[in-house]
Amino acid sequence: MIIALWIVNALLALAFIAAGFMKAVRPKEQLAAAGMAWTDDYAAGSVKAIGLLEVVGGLGLILPLATGILPILAPLAAVGLAIVMAGAVVVHVRRSESFAPSLVLGVLSIVSAVLGFVALV
Repeated sequence: MIIALWIVNALLALAFIAAGFMKAVRPKEQLAAAGMAWTDDYAAGSVKAIGLLEVVGGLGLILPLATGILPILAPLAAVGLAIVMAGAVVVHVRRSESFAPSLVLGVLSIVSAVLGFVALV
């Protein structure tokens, strides 16, 4: 069970850290030009905050398990990321955009949370 948790968390962390870092460091206009049209509906600070949440969540999936310090934080990070992705799905549905990537990441975050809670109990 712990191996499955590590595999899921490593993949999720890679995806969230990369996407979040991009949102946190790039200007809103560059993100919109790169295909993230939803950024037009939000302030630059909000887009950067979403990016930082994704980076911190991605780190939260790995660091507690790797260090052994408060490993319960890993499934809690997964729950937080699932909530962020639920919001992303809502935004994309309202804008009539493809919500599949957000939905997949949200479901995988829920899987990570369940695996984490089961493996750590």
